[in-house]
This record gives sequence, structure tokens and C-alpha cells, in this order.
Amino acid sequence: MQIQIVADIFISYARADQSKIAQLVSALEENGHSLWWDQQIEGGRHFAKDIEKEIRTAKAVIVAWSASSLESHWVLDEASYARDEHKLVPISLEGTLPPFGFRQIQSIDFSNWPEDEKAFRDLLRALAQEVDQDKEGKSPSTRHPQSSPDGALSNGAANGLTAMSALSRRKLIVGGIALSGGVAAVGGWQMGLFQSAGSAAISMAVLRFANLTGDESQSWFSDGLSNELRQVLSRNPLLRVSAPTSSTADVDEDDFSLGRSLGVRSILRGSVQRMQDKVRIFAELLEIEDGFVKWSESYDRSIEDVFAVQSQIAEMVAFALVTQIASEEEARRTIEQQKAVGGTSDIKAYEAYLQGMAFLTLSSGVETDRGALERFETAIALDPKYATAHAARATAFSAIANASSDSAEANRQFSSAISAARTAIEIEPNLADGHQALAFALSYGKLDFSGAYRHYKKALELAPGDPAVLGNTAIFHAYGGQRIIAQEMINRVLELDPLNARSFRTAGFIALLGRDYEATIRRMDQALSLNPKIASANYGIGVARLIKGDFPGAKSAFDAESVSIFKLTGLAITADKLGDQKGARNAFGEMIDEYGDACLYQQAQVHSQWGDKASALSALARAFETGDPGVLFAPNDPLLDPIRAEPSFDQLISPAKL
Repeated sequence: MQIQIVADIFISYARADQSKIAQLVSALEENGHSLWWDQQIEGGRHFAKDIEKEIRTAKAVIVAWSASSLESHWVLDEASYARDEHKLVPISLEGTLPPFGFRQIQSIDFSNWPEDEKAFRDLLRALAQEVDQDKEGKSPSTRHPQSSPDGALSNGAANGLTAMSALSRRKLIVGGIALSGGVAAVGGWQMGLFQSAGSAAISMAVLRFANLTGDESQSWFSDGLSNELRQVLSRNPLLRVSAPTSSTADVDEDDFSLGRSLGVRSILRGSVQRMQDKVRIFAELLEIEDGFVKWSESYDRSIEDVFAVQSQIAEMVAFALVTQIASEEEARRTIEQQKAVGGTSDIKAYEAYLQGMAFLTLSSGVETDRGALERFETAIALDPKYATAHAARATAFSAIANASSDSAEANRQFSSAISAARTAIEIEPNLADGHQALAFALSYGKLDFSGAYRHYKKALELAPGDPAVLGNTAIFHAYGGQRIIAQEMINRVLELDPLNARSFRTAGFIALLGRDYEATIRRMDQALSLNPKIASANYGIGVARLIKGDFPGAKSAFDAESVSIFKLTGLAITADKLGDQKGARNAFGEMIDEYGDACLYQQAQVHSQWGDKASALSALARAFETGDPGVLFAPNDPLLDPIRAEPSFDQLISPAKL
């Protein structure tokens, strides 16, 4: 008599991964699950029929993505069926990204399993959602947390956020971060966080418009005009627009060489000349390959007409490019989608905003940040409904807070940032900059991760091709240990903005939190090659070398770090590792004298590496209590590994198991 195999879970995998899958099967069976995989096919049975029957009756289908399974037609067919039937539970054996068509559902990272027990817990939660809800007779459309039309979370995700909102600030740190590792591990991709313009999109760059005014101090106007055009064109779903930093990079290349280095097909360039209350604007759209001019126009207008000129240029450029891959009707439809939101019709307010953005872009210290804030407030005084200026004001407040060595002052600045961002969103709910500014301030300033998650999600829905939104959301997910999501997003940022030192620095910290120390060093070196003075990149290199056991190399990197708090933290640790206890204590004391309670998280790092577990845990607890933004690193910070196994550590950052 033949045994009829009827299992709740079907496993699809490539034969090259059989040994790891066998381990997984055993572990799942020990947890009470009934499984089917091809090792259970009896001799003489019909292979294809058994597979078809078992995958059809299974309540959940685990698909194990790997380099081998990406090449397997069997796995791709089985994954397609599972996806279409809403019962796909993907895992990644090597950190491998799923193929296109399967990235709407977040894969659970099994690259470090069985050492990484969290991956297995996440899988059990995902399977419980599939198997248990299937038993309850729920329709496939409600098996995963989804995004409702207004951007709010529904089903399991909403319940998870509601439960976390009742936690204290200290407990919220991992409640929020677990959005990436627990609830969001199943639904993150499905909730629309990672939209892209698609492979058919036309690539372009808006180069820095030349300032023909004769006064270099007036370049903020020409730079601002090109940045505004870039932002508008970025909203078109059929255009892939290179990011601001790369498009305005000060490199010894002609426009066409720069376009080729950015990997784009077309460039928009131009010039601006202001003459009292008049403005002359020239713009031209050229193809990189042959230099063919697809469109060009010159405008002589009054300064008040600059907004109409911007719209005309953006519409003509978009139409000329999009009609290469779409009908005229579709091109016009996408142009409607790219309409700017949150702007002003007051030219003086606009000029004040552009001046503020010029200061903010300098990012050379708190003085330029305060200069930016002053100009944003001037813009708002001239036009209180200028939503984009309110969002920029929020960003300036956050920048000032991050630079503060006074924790009370930082809290005040972050509160002002939140208020300004909420005002921007109230005026214009579809302003991506407003949602991004609010998400940043909520996560760094108030440790409100559930709130930040919602606004990062909304910002990405509104501006899926904005590198700043992608980069900030990527590091947010890296804090929560979602390496695959974070890596996917930062790779896209580097594609859009390959000459931006800040993007490579973010990529370096994502690698550091993912425990890829060689990649950390490589990315930070790339950041420093683009900007030798960029802050915290040497710190990242120092930590990576420290964990690798290269203490002299770590000390050299920390010596080169420009941010005092990071420099002193690293030197206090490396001096101790090199046997210089006096030097270690001196660096630690200098850090305390300079930063006081604003460096509680760094104190925890130092004590952890010194082996003083009690002091490390005490400092970490106080860091959580005071809302120190450094605690964002805690769940994955390698410098805290010496205290990670302590029961009180887990209790501190993991109050809820989602």
C-alpha cells in the first residue's frame, strides 16, 4: 500500500542546496510541522504528478533562493505557482536576491543559519501566519499584512504596530526595529516599499546649470533651478533621473563624459542669467551616444515667470524622452504625475528657500545648518503655506540636533523638526520630503520606529526614485537587521548617485551592520576617495579593522576620524587592545568631559569592549532612557557583542517577540 503524502508545507529548492535543506526539514519537523520535499518521492512514482499534487495541497510553499535555484526552471515554476496562490514564503540561503517578479515579498535571510536563530524564528512566524490562517478559512488576499489605499497598515501589520505603541520608549527600540525582522519580514516587500521605475525607464541626468550672472555668489539660483527640475522629473515613473550630487559633481570631465560615467542615455543642461527683475534661461536635451540635440529652448521672462518656465522645461523634456518607450497619450499621463507639489508662487519665498538649500547642501557644520534654518523661516514668513520650505526647515532642525553635544538641546531640536514636518504634511499630504523629514526625526529623535516606518513607506510611495529617501530607508532597515532589503535599496542609490560620498558611507554602515567587514572598508574607502573630509567614514573603517583583529590599522583609522565622539570612542577601545591602559582611560575621560550624557551609547560600546559588562549594560540602559540615537545600532552593533549574550541585554532591547 502506498503512503499518501499530504503536508502543510512544500519546500522548493535546488539540488546543490540539499544538505542545508535537509537541516531545515529536520528543524521544522522538530517544531511540529509536516513537510514535503522531493526526497519523499517513492521509487516508481511519477515525479511531476507528485510535485503538482503536493504543491497544490500545501498551505505554504517555502522557496529557498540561492545562486543555484535562480537557474532552476523547476524552482521558478514552483515559486510562480506559490506566489500566484498567495502562499509563498521565500528564504535566502546566501543573501541572494530573488529574481525579478518575486521581490514583492521579502525573503528571510538564512545566510547565517543555524548560527542566526532569529532567521528560523522569523520563518516559524511566517509559516504560522500561512498555515494557521489557512485553517481559519481566510481568503488569500488577507494572509499577509497589506497596505491600504491611504497608506495605513492593515491586518497583522496594524495589529503589530498597535501593540508596540503601548511599549515604553526603552522597549520601543526593538518593537520598532522588529518591524523589519518580524511583521515586515513577511510583508515588507508586499507593502510597496521598494517600487522602481522598471527596466524600461529612460535614464537621464540634469546637469548643473551654468551661472551666467557674472557673480558666483548668485550660483544658488542656477543650482536651485536645476535641482528643482531634477526633482520634478524624478516624479515621472518612466524616467530614471540621476541624483543631485552626481549630476553636479565637480569633476574634470566634459558633460558627455560625465553622462557616460553616470550610465545615462541623455543629459539636460543649460544656463541661467539674472538681470534685475528679468531672467534668461537656456536649456537643451542631448543624447549621450551621438550628441544629438533632442530639444532646446531659450526663455527671456520676468523673474516672476520662473515657475512657468520650470514647468515648461520639465514637460518638454519628459515628453521628448518618454515618447521613446511609450505612446504620446501615456507620456502626457506621466507628465501629469510629475507635477510639483508643496511649492510656492511667491518668488521672494522661493529665493529664500533656494538660499537655504544652498546652505544645507554645504553641510559643513552647525553654522551653515543654522544659516539654512534662518532662510527657510524667511521663506515661510513670506508664504506660510510653502510646504516644501516647512519640510526643509524640519531637516535643518534635525541636522542641528545631530550636531549637538547637549542631549536636552538635541531633544528640543528634534521636537521642532517633528512639528515642522507635520506642518508640511498637513499643508501637502503628498509631499515626499515632508514624510521623509518626519520619519528621520521620529526615529533618531524620539525612537518612534513604528511612526518612522509608516512615513518612510509613504515617502517611498511618493518618490520611489529619490536617492535620499532610498538611502535613509535603507539604513533604517539595516538597523533592524534586514540586510537583503537594505542592500537592495542602497545598491539602487549607488546606481542613481555613483559620485556621492554620502551614499558610499551609508553603504559602508549597512555593510558594517550586516557584519561584512571587507565590504565596510571598501565602501568607506570609496566615500573617502570622493570626499577625503567626509565625517564618520574613518570610524567605520576603524570598527571593521578592530573586529578583524587589526588593532594598529584600527587605531590609524580612528586617528584620522574628524568627528570627536567617534574618534575618542575608537581610541579608547584600541588603546586598551594594544595594552595602553593609560591612553585608553585618557581618551575615555576626554569623551566624557566633552559630551557627558550625550555619549552614553558610546560609553556602553567602550565598556563592552573593555570587558566591563556591568558598566556597559548600565550605560546602555541609560542611553535608552534618554533617547540617545546611538541605540539604533544596538541590535546589530559588533562592538556590543561581548554583552550580547547577557540575559539583561536581551531583555533591554527585545521586550516583545513578534
